Amino acid sequence: MREKIELEYTLNCSPKVLFSRLSTPEGLEEWFADKVTVERDLFTFTWDKTESKARLSALKENRFVRFEWIDSDDEESNYFEFTITVHELTNDLALIITDFADPEEKDDSIFLWDTQVGDLRRVLGL
Repeated sequence: MREKIELEYTLNCSPKVLFSRLSTPEGLEEWFADKVTVERDLFTFTWDKTESKARLSALKENRFVRFEWIDSDDEESNYFEFTITVHELTNDLALIITDFADPEEKDDSIFLWDTQVGDLRRVLGL
């Protein structure tokens, strides 16, 4: 049974600038995957020689993006999503990443997201 992972990262940038990095092939190529192509709502992510396909299943401008893996057997945990929130008191922008991992791969998955968000911070000049 895969476990849900929710990670929150504070990023000091505008929601619009961040959203383009989360929802477009060009933006995702800057930090998430080596190559990203899109045909209608089907995104193909390439890392080294590995290719995975995901359908863009939900999108709310400058707020939320959800991708569903099309080669996953598990209906409950076949997606990953990015949520952008601005904390009312501090006005800090947070990126919340929701993903799933097998229990024995949870630490590796968190490390991978930490690394990728580090790349995202560099791209954003943070």
